[in-house]
Amino acid sequence: MAERHIPYYSLKKLFSFFNGVTVLSGMILIGLSIYVNFRGAVLTKVLGRSSAYLFHVGYLCLVMGSVTVLLGFARWHGAAKESRGTLLFCFLVMVIILIVQITAATVVLAFFPVVREVALEHNFVTLRKNYRGYKEPDDYSMRWNLVMEKLKCCGVKNYTDFSGSSFERVTGHTYPRCCCKSPGTVDCDGHNVSADVIHQEGCFPKLLKITKTQSANLSGGCLGTAVMQLPGILATLLLFIKLG
Repeated sequence: MAERHIPYYSLKKLFSFFNGVTVLSGMILIGLSIYVNFRGAVLTKVLGRSSAYLFHVGYLCLVMGSVTVLLGFARWHGAAKESRGTLLFCFLVMVIILIVQITAATVVLAFFPVVREVALEHNFVTLRKNYRGYKEPDDYSMRWNLVMEKLKCCGVKNYTDFSGSSFERVTGHTYPRCCCKSPGTVDCDGHNVSADVIHQEGCFPKLLKITKTQSANLSGGCLGTAVMQLPGILATLLLFIKLG
């Protein structure tokens, strides 16, 4: 029985389809990066270095997504011009991107337990030492004020984190105004710790939940787009061989 070969025009159609899927995967990576870096991760900045990997991997996804989209157009051009050099270059770069995506997903999954174990005590100590108060101009206080207002919580563990802190020694208050459910009321005086006045629960569990969600989104996005790109990479290799 004679060996059957895929017709060249069918291979080009298959290549075009999978290349479109690859470009879509690049756009997904770009969207994922924007979502992670400019939404939930804005709040998790208060965790410091413990959550910095989210930003690093997020920006890495932005770069990989942009390169993937550009390579998609380059591969279409290479296929149209039947340029083996262009196809080979795109194939090699896409293989590198694929490896980086899988590595990034692994790193994200590996770092989350570190955040859970290390960040709590570190942020508790740092908050007691560096937090200055409500509407203070320093970056650290502004970030924590934003977190406590947005997440409706107080302190790292709970509202008692401010007892004996530098904030209490300077202001004489046992909690900042952003811990209050209604900051503009008379009851929000820095001393009334009633559950009707302040948010008594700490912010760390909520920050940890956001970090977990962002980690899952990043790792899942990287692995998912890697799967989407694999057929396109193989189609590029097949077309390169066919043109040889």
